[in-house]
Amino acid sequence: MSVTSGLNLADLQGNILRGYHKPFVRHLVLSVDAPAAARRWLADATSGDASKAPQITNAEPWDERPPFCVNIGITHAGLAALGVARASLNSFPHEFVAGMAARNVMIGDTGPSDPSQWHEAWRRPEDVHLMISVYADDANDRTTIADRILSARGAFRLRAALDGEAFKGDLVHFGYRDSIAQPQFYGVHDPDDRRDDQPFVQVGAMLLGHATPIENLRWQVPEPHVLGFNGSFNAFRVLEQQVEEFESFLTACADKLMKDPLGEQLLPPGDEAQWAPPMTRHAALREMVAAKMLGRWRNGVPLALSPTSPSPTPPIGNAGLNNYGYSTDPDGQRCPIGSHMRRSNPRDARTVQRNTNHTRRLVRRGMPYGPHYDPAHPVKAERGLLGSFMCASLTGQFEAIQYDWTNLGLQDPRITGSNDPILGNNDPLFSRFSFPVGDNAVTFRGFSSFVHTKGGAYFFQPSMSAIRHLASL
Repeated sequence: MSVTSGLNLADLQGNILRGYHKPFVRHLVLSVDAPAAARRWLADATSGDASKAPQITNAEPWDERPPFCVNIGITHAGLAALGVARASLNSFPHEFVAGMAARNVMIGDTGPSDPSQWHEAWRRPEDVHLMISVYADDANDRTTIADRILSARGAFRLRAALDGEAFKGDLVHFGYRDSIAQPQFYGVHDPDDRRDDQPFVQVGAMLLGHATPIENLRWQVPEPHVLGFNGSFNAFRVLEQQVEEFESFLTACADKLMKDPLGEQLLPPGDEAQWAPPMTRHAALREMVAAKMLGRWRNGVPLALSPTSPSPTPPIGNAGLNNYGYSTDPDGQRCPIGSHMRRSNPRDARTVQRNTNHTRRLVRRGMPYGPHYDPAHPVKAERGLLGSFMCASLTGQFEAIQYDWTNLGLQDPRITGSNDPILGNNDPLFSRFSFPVGDNAVTFRGFSSFVHTKGGAYFFQPSMSAIRHLASL
């Protein structure tokens, strides 16, 4: 990661502008038990002396890849518990002050995702103070480092320990390949090494105190300046995925398409035999629906580049999987306007909110939790995603995507009133997913939400200077 902007990487927490690509994570959800002891741990964790405490990882380039990384987020209640003054607490954005649970209607956490249905650890938001995350190459290291943190002289009380483990090939529970697309930042990433043709993003989309993608706007920095500057917000969510229901829905959709003449127009008979590997027609139609819902085939190939096959010839290499747009597909013939990816990141497509296409970018860090689903040997267990959605403005970025685009479809009148087919707060009474096939359209209705929120909080990820400031209170 190269830097040309004068940005002080040593002052940033390391997981904001770069991913660690570690296969194991443990998120320790904590209450502050003894404020003085907690502040002492913050001092030790930023002292440069690993014998005192595992060190919080900053964003400086590595000479040698470390075996583990540690980062911290603090809720508004956590800042108060650490001794932040009331005037300073009041300078934080109102949505962060309120917290994720109080914003549930705004972000679609109702029905099975209502905070009253969350795991016990999250049902008293006032007691969720910190989340210390341990990313590791080895499961034993993850446990060792987490245990060291929890033994910090009575500083913290454990509310939950959330373990995630990467699946082979960067897959997630619904079978899609993940970890393909992230924003690239001016002054941080080298334009000569850019991964795609999407516009570079100002670091102020993630870090407070810097220029943002919105012209002449900088998000307000909480006071004192040392506390707010170079900080970021993390909408952390425990997202349970209804894998069996999702796979059953794909089967029902394929059953319908087998009888619908539009199925032959959607996927000309015999094309599935050219896929790698070849599939039965029914299996291929299942995969077609899965691709239409997400905007990519499950192997990561985007519909925008290959609308009828997950294995195009010539193959699309990793470098090309994120290098595309939607401007040449205005009606969604290739990639549906209502698909998850096109909703979440419209790229160069025309939208009603013309100036928002590239201003709501998020950095996404996620890891599956729970056992892999095997349809041949199904095991009843909770499984899903431990997801961090990082930004400089929770309401201007995360909540706007959740409210305007995911659950209302305000970016295009042709999908307004419908929800994201994968992540949306769907109910069988009103759910619908539609996509064009030539001059006609295929529409599926009556499905439930496939993702249920089981917990979460709005965390502030302070700079290294801010962590030292908190330690000195």
